Amino acid sequence: MNKQRAKEIASSPVMARVAFNNQPIYIQHVDETNGTARIYPINQPENELEVSLNELHELS
Repeated sequence: MNKQRAKEIASSPVMARVAFNNQPIYIQHVDETNGTARIYPINQPENELEVSLNELHELS
């Protein structure tokens, strides 16, 4: 996923369908410098991860 789209999703009040390892996730924050995002699985908000933007996929 590109940085700009990840930032749009993170700041939008509308929940976008995004996946990491085929699991639906929520993007909390995008780190443009490192090309990463802080995410957590939709059903496990206590399990935050820092992952590469390249590993995120928007679902249609």
